[in-house]
Amino acid sequence: MLKIAYHSIYAHPLPEGHRFPMLKYELIPAQLLHEGTIEQSNLFEPSLLEESDVITTHDVNYWLQLKNLTLSLREQRRIGFPLSAQLVDRELRIARGTIDGSLFAIKNGVAFNVAGGTHHAGSNWGEGFCMLNDQAIAANYLLNNNLAHRILIIDLDVHQGNGTAEIFLNEQKVFTFSMHGDKNFPFRKEKSDLDIPLDDQTNDEEYLTKLDLLLPQLFKKHQPDFVFYLAGVDVLATDKLGKLALTKDACKQRDQIVFETCLKYQVPIQVSMGGGYSEDIKVIVDAHCNTFRVATNLYT
Repeated sequence: MLKIAYHSIYAHPLPEGHRFPMLKYELIPAQLLHEGTIEQSNLFEPSLLEESDVITTHDVNYWLQLKNLTLSLREQRRIGFPLSAQLVDRELRIARGTIDGSLFAIKNGVAFNVAGGTHHAGSNWGEGFCMLNDQAIAANYLLNNNLAHRILIIDLDVHQGNGTAEIFLNEQKVFTFSMHGDKNFPFRKEKSDLDIPLDDQTNDEEYLTKLDLLLPQLFKKHQPDFVFYLAGVDVLATDKLGKLALTKDACKQRDQIVFETCLKYQVPIQVSMGGGYSEDIKVIVDAHCNTFRVATNLYT
């Protein structure tokens, strides 16, 4: 059965004056339920992540500053919003949801987290609305519990997964692949195992051709037994922050390529949704829902 992590705290509003599209976290599962793509039994609520799982990936002192709400104002500005206990709990639930989703994916082939994709969080910093790196934490959980031995992280958010790249810089069991806007945030990039920087206004054909060529090569070379996929929809031409020129249909084809490759090589995949900042919330929600629709068609 397809399992999807969702908790009401995902949609917790930020303080007034801080713009961040939290509404989509309520609307995605609501739309999928309304149209019959999923049923209530597909959703599960993650609990809080244990501290022991946080510090397999993040520096202890950084975690204690998060936990005790003692990050400096400068560090909070780097994250993008004021620190609060509720936001830290939100990050803990997101990361636990990605771990649980990974376990469901091992059983069922694929699993989702409605939130997640917090790939700008490094080992000892938060950045770009990310405080704890959910997929990095889950990858280390699988490795530490001998549930996976060679992991591929496919990051197709429009922004480079700099935190993920930094965390796994010296980890041979995890291959980090990021295809992102070259002249976009973060402006100080880290080094992934494979970075594919894209020019502004990259179109459907160029994007899909590159992805379709690269993915099979990565699977053959790295031979992963588990995949984490960050499926940001900020690659859309309508995105305020993206700078690329993809249509919604191309974004859907991108997801199809990823899922079909995982199926071909019989590798389970966990999906976190990542960014999406189009002016029209309907565009964001529909593009994210397409990722679920594609997986449902292929895996059920």
